[in-house]
Formats: sequence, structure tokens, C-alpha cells
Amino acid sequence: MTKFIADSSFFELFPDAKIGVVIAKGIENNESSSREIKDMLNEANEKAYDYLTEPVFSENKVIKVWRDAFKKFKTKKGARCAIEALLKRVDKGNPVGSINPLVDIYNAISLTYALPVGSEDFDKFDGDMVLKITEGGDKFQALGDDDESETYPGELAYVDNAGAICRCFNWRDGVRTMITEDTKNAVVIMESVDPERDEDQKEALNAMAENLEKYLNCQTEIKILTKDDSEVTLK
Repeated sequence: MTKFIADSSFFELFPDAKIGVVIAKGIENNESSSREIKDMLNEANEKAYDYLTEPVFSENKVIKVWRDAFKKFKTKKGARCAIEALLKRVDKGNPVGSINPLVDIYNAISLTYALPVGSEDFDKFDGDMVLKITEGGDKFQALGDDDESETYPGELAYVDNAGAICRCFNWRDGVRTMITEDTKNAVVIMESVDPERDEDQKEALNAMAENLEKYLNCQTEIKILTKDDSEVTLK
């Protein structure tokens, strides 16, 4: 049995947070996306401008709430929330491009709702995945990096028995559990630390599940983790 657990150390920092989860099983992922998926991603790149209304990028509400959140735990210098990275690309006229169907779908949902989204191949986990404040020393190789690093003491990260899965909350995913065209079973994570966005998160999770089922021919299950209901079984 493999679980995803949001540890009490996380909810001590963010008692009102909600961690949205979509479990997708039997995925038919491919090397390239269909025209429909690419069109959805293109539309999401345009929709993202709705959240960028302030002249100073960091003053947009969807950015500021995460800048404030990242001040509550130890981070690598310059680490930012995943949604900030996507929105910054849009803001600079460099739209988010296609990678593979699953990644394109979750990036499209992320941009459409301005919520951070990531996904991991849970068949590659070593034991349970836990979101917690770490003691440091968890091995990690970030996507796009040649060198391995380690988590810091006091860092918020997703970890399993083998090391870190995603560092600095939702900053960077790792190579070990990354989504590929061979992924069959995945967990999609959508974090929110702003209670005002609870309904947006629910709508986004439903849209995620609907599109995964439609385009990847898989079965899905939605779960929202809270401080009172903080774990879900993946397999």
C-alpha cells in the first residue's frame, strides 16, 4: 500500500491549506499531444493574463499569496511557487509550450485557474510520499539539473524513503518520479493556501479529472487533504 500524507508539520504552517489530489490510473500517455490538448494549452496561456492585472508582477494577488507563503519555511535562494514560474513566462510573452499530454493538461489547468499543479509517477515512489518540514539531507535531482542536491533543515518538501520528490513545497520536481510517456499511474497535486480560492480549487480539480479521463483514457479519483483528513491511498 502506498499513501500520500500531508504531515502535521505542514498544517502547523498552513492550517487552512487544502491539498487537492487527482489519482489517475491506467493512463495512456504519449510523446506528443493531440491538437485538442495543444489548443487547450494555448487558450490557457491567454486566460492567464486575467490574473496579471497589476503593473508590478509581484503585486498580483495570485503571486503575492505564494510569496508570503514561501517566507514561512527554509528555501533555496530564488525558489518560487510553480504557478509564479508559469505566469512569469506568460507575462514575458513566452507562453508555456507542449511537453506531453499529461503535463500539457495539468499546465493548462494550472494557468486557467492560477493554481500550482504538479504530477508524479507514483509507481516510482519508495514507500509513502509525505509533505513535511524536513530535517535536511534528502537526496534530490531537479529536472534540468545534472547535479544532485539535498533538502535543507526546515525546508518544506515532498519526500519518500529514497529522498525528495519535490523541493521547496512546489518549486521543482525531481527526475526520479517525473512523468514520461511510459507513465501509467500518476498523482496530480494542486495546492492552495488561500481559503478564498477553495471553490476555484474544487472546480479546477473537477476539470483536471474530466480532461484526464477524456484524453488519457484513465480512471480518476479526487481527494482534498485538510488538517482533519490528511492522507489518501494511492495504490
